[in-house]
Amino acid sequence: MKPIERIFHAVLFEVLAVSLAILVLIVFTDHDSASLSGIMIIIATIAMAWNFIYNWCFDRVVTGDKTQRTMSLRIMHTILFQGGLLIITIPVIALFLAVSLWQALMMDIGVTIFITIYAFFYNLTYDHTRAFITRNRSVTC
Repeated sequence: MKPIERIFHAVLFEVLAVSLAILVLIVFTDHDSASLSGIMIIIATIAMAWNFIYNWCFDRVVTGDKTQRTMSLRIMHTILFQGGLLIITIPVIALFLAVSLWQALMMDIGVTIFITIYAFFYNLTYDHTRAFITRNRSVTC
């Protein structure tokens, strides 16, 4: 993918992820929606930068047709991405929501499990949708 498409991929991922994560956190925590929205926007900004950097590096290491990636490779890709993000976001959550690192870890793990599943399906869908559009664009042109 070219950098502009990688940016589109990351922004679309985060817009959908933030919206869903805020809804989940509202249901499962006693924090108000304004605080949760603020922290999720901060986390999303961090995640977008991480998404761009991580996927750019991953694509340099793992080359070839993305639609042919194995299930185990997709699982590894998602786990490594989320693990790196956790390291960055736990202190941010603790600071901005005024909770302990343990509470931030528990909140972040809950969101991470949710987002990990979301990320797996998002990337699978994105890769196949992109391949479909690319194939059809070259057929009609």
